[in-house]
Amino acid sequence: MTKEINDLIKLLKSGEPIPELYKQILFPINNKEYELTYENKIRKEDLLADADGTFAVPLQLDKVYNAKASADDWSNIVVFGDNLQFLKTCYANNDESIRNKVKGKVKLIYIDPPFASENDFEGDKGQKAYSDKVKGTEFIEFLRRRLILAKEILSDDGSIYVHLDEKKSHYIKVIMDELGFVFQREIIWRIGWVSGYKTKAKNWIRNHDVILFYTKSKDFTFNKEYIPYPDDYRRRDGKKPDGDGYAIEDTWNCSNLDVMNSIQIMSFSEEKTGYPTQKNENLLRRIIKSATNEGDLVMDFFAGSGTTASVAEQLNRRWIVCDIGKLAYFTIQKRILQLTDSIDGNDTNKHYPFITCTLGSYNLEKTLTLPYEEYQKFVAELFKLELINFKINGLQFEGKFKGNPVKIFNFGKYKDSVVDETYIDDMHSILCNKFSGRIYIVAPANQIDFLSDYIEKNDIRYYFLKIPYQVIKELHNRKFQKIRQPRSIKEVNNIEESVGFHFIRTPDVVSKIVKENNLYKLKVTKFTCNETESVKNDEETKFSNFEYLSSIFVDKNYNGKEFKFTDFYFIEDLKMDNEEIKIDLGLLVKDQKIMIVYTDIYGNDFSEIYKIKE
Repeated sequence: MTKEINDLIKLLKSGEPIPELYKQILFPINNKEYELTYENKIRKEDLLADADGTFAVPLQLDKVYNAKASADDWSNIVVFGDNLQFLKTCYANNDESIRNKVKGKVKLIYIDPPFASENDFEGDKGQKAYSDKVKGTEFIEFLRRRLILAKEILSDDGSIYVHLDEKKSHYIKVIMDELGFVFQREIIWRIGWVSGYKTKAKNWIRNHDVILFYTKSKDFTFNKEYIPYPDDYRRRDGKKPDGDGYAIEDTWNCSNLDVMNSIQIMSFSEEKTGYPTQKNENLLRRIIKSATNEGDLVMDFFAGSGTTASVAEQLNRRWIVCDIGKLAYFTIQKRILQLTDSIDGNDTNKHYPFITCTLGSYNLEKTLTLPYEEYQKFVAELFKLELINFKINGLQFEGKFKGNPVKIFNFGKYKDSVVDETYIDDMHSILCNKFSGRIYIVAPANQIDFLSDYIEKNDIRYYFLKIPYQVIKELHNRKFQKIRQPRSIKEVNNIEESVGFHFIRTPDVVSKIVKENNLYKLKVTKFTCNETESVKNDEETKFSNFEYLSSIFVDKNYNGKEFKFTDFYFIEDLKMDNEEIKIDLGLLVKDQKIMIVYTDIYGNDFSEIYKIKE
């Protein structure tokens, strides 16, 4: 132990990061009854303090659907972004759109995370739905961090259902015990009939998934569902029984293990979305009805095809879902819009409004057109600033970062001004001899006339926080990492974690719709991804044609208001012809509107609308 203490003293003196091993020496934890030990396991306290390098970021409103004022000022929410950032945003409880509406108020969490299985699952067209990069202990820690935050967000009487397979369910059960969730049941969900292909396996046939049912406390909601007694049913004593009938759960129960039979989603079912690994509504309907009542809040942060949101909507529950994939984001929107159109479509009062939001990937134009006070709040959340007005020698400051003064440049008020040498000299003439240390200046990148991240004058170093910016080491201890969208249907759930935030750079697209033999085709001849790769000068870098194209979504029946794609294509699943992409659109009629959305691998979109002329 003496060696470890001496090493720790050296690290502290040098200012170097403290490895996890030494944190255990500094801050010993009493072992719990159940605990898994593995490499890179972060302490709960460090995760909640953002020591992992991932932090809360603000939600940016995209669109509002079924707009109306609800009685409790609630809108259901579809979030496009990394779910760890999303959970931290809910935990921080600072974002105005969800403040005091989500943290501690979620009655049910259902998640169906990637299973981290070695064997891939097959989708409805034979494509591999999961080909996980997150393996072994990486997967356990990946999920554990999210479960830590999920528990903080769950209501005291809330429930959580974690859907897994046989490969990792045992590890996750230990993790949930360790985190202090209260175990209720292990549910065995039969996933369908045994196929001829499966019977060829030299092994017992896999025919079920595992759903772990836990609660936050011993006080939780559980609504039983009953099968009515037959009219002629009598007890052994000949009397007609009391009550509502047979409890469905009683017919499943075997000790602490329940068996739920599934009804698979048939290819012809209206429920089918084409999304790999989609779960059927019957499963979610039973879970949501058992754990919640009308008006309760349901969350799913591995939202996928949006089954949780769809069923919650049908059962008049409030809901909030998150996914990092554009296919999921568009699929959920389409599914809810179709649902609200079909069920009581003439009475929107039957539904809460729902909004779509982005998190960690922001529209720069929207950001720079915010009123100054809202802009201040937005950048404060991005950069983790404390908003506070104060003066130094008469010079006004709007915030602090780690105790250092922050100046948030009012670019709207001073449109013709820039943060240049003269601006810094004027500021320095007021501050010199009155202050020493660091000053942070927040401003749009095009209004900062310096290529470097800071400039030093005497005892003051002036740092520039540029909007947009990518990475400033002085602010964050983990390199930013953008969302990576898949280029093939096989990679839908391979999306890597996102760290930090970035601003959308709209791709450039050259395309046209042509008519050939009475049929129409979309021809795309150029796709250029515009991304900022240089931190120093924020220069625009253009990548080669189609190299960074992820997917194309087509709505052949665009109504001018809502995007409900009818077809989607991933670049690696499309055939190239002489450096040109061709997509068959089939028969189209005059005045028919077509909306097309092109998505690059960073989640940036370019959209266009065509109107058929003949």
